[in-house]
Amino acid sequence: MLQVNYLRENKAEAIEKLAVKNFDASEKINQIIQLDEARRSTQKLLDDNLAEANKAAKEIGGLYKLGKREEADKLKSRTADLKQNSKELAEKLEEYTKGMNELLVQLPNIPHPSVPKGKTENDNEIMSEEGTIPELEEGAQPHWDLIKKYDIIDFDLGNKVSGAGFPFYKGKGAKLQRSLINFFLDRALDAGYVEFQPPLLVNEDSGYGTGQLPDKDGQMYHATEDNLYLVPTAEVPITNIYRNVILQAKDLPIKNVAYSSCFRREAGSWGAHVRGLNRLHQFDKVEIVHIAHPDHSYEILEEMKNHVASLIRALGLPFRILRLCGGDLSFTSALTYDFEVYSSAQKRWLEVSSVSNFESFQANRMKLRFKDEDGKTQLAHTLNGSALALPRIVAALLENNQTSKGIKIPEVLVPFTGFDIID
Repeated sequence: MLQVNYLRENKAEAIEKLAVKNFDASEKINQIIQLDEARRSTQKLLDDNLAEANKAAKEIGGLYKLGKREEADKLKSRTADLKQNSKELAEKLEEYTKGMNELLVQLPNIPHPSVPKGKTENDNEIMSEEGTIPELEEGAQPHWDLIKKYDIIDFDLGNKVSGAGFPFYKGKGAKLQRSLINFFLDRALDAGYVEFQPPLLVNEDSGYGTGQLPDKDGQMYHATEDNLYLVPTAEVPITNIYRNVILQAKDLPIKNVAYSSCFRREAGSWGAHVRGLNRLHQFDKVEIVHIAHPDHSYEILEEMKNHVASLIRALGLPFRILRLCGGDLSFTSALTYDFEVYSSAQKRWLEVSSVSNFESFQANRMKLRFKDEDGKTQLAHTLNGSALALPRIVAALLENNQTSKGIKIPEVLVPFTGFDIID
């Protein structure tokens, strides 16, 4: 959530920058500033009223002691009026504050100056490309045919038990899945991350804190009776560990990693681009989360980007890194790098990771702060990234490593799988 002080002092700049996200913020920002002015003036009146009432209350006893009953009774009557007035002012203050906050949560984060203008993913900027796209043998198949051929993932069984987008992993497919999770977690631990195993259900405050609510309310699975939400990513429970917490500057940065299943209601339209593992309702992902000092968050973003690149590089997959344009940038992000791997049988790039800096946007919602060396309290910066999301990684591994004898397992995974080929 953007800070009101920033909007009040930098109104034109905020409107201009949010336009990069193709968001017209002028009306909402004007309303927020008007409500803030009304809130501030009401707060002053309330403070003055309360101060006068407190002063009068102290004087009343003294007047009675001096036998000035008539004066004391008049002051007592005045105090009653002040209390009633204060009650009405407090109600107005709450109304103005609520209205202002309802508008604030509708404003997306301000994009970083380096974010390119654009409306769709076609306008994203390719930063780098690495690796060699393999030449597949004649008759090479896409992963949705390979999983049937080797009987390693069962969509029909998932459809029977749960519905479309909830596959069963079985045999070597299940072992490959578990091996990738362990490989990603071990690499994160080697890089100094602290591992958590988070809950898969979060409360409304947690969804609000990281910005999924109210922006993506309809995209999350909601257990209505308990008002809990299935996590769309481990980012939500891990970042919310620090909600309403004041850290010390010396403790920053904080580096956490977590594996979780992720649940998302939107599964996209029909067609080859969402077929098989390309888009699911439930999938596994390893997530890295940073809580950082504002002065160093963009250095840390680069470190995270390099970490994710090292994982894909180790798996031997060709990949590219994109800087998202304003129109493709998420509601909460200030700057995002997307990683895509090349799927040789599908002949297309598949997104497997987003690495983002949210600056103070989530921290302001969560009241996540830290004390600097001078004892001053300020908002921290939050960052996260997929390291990595499994479905499309698995799809690319199956397709790019297929041979006439079977599917070769990348060398770095063999110690985890215990086998070097799926046949």
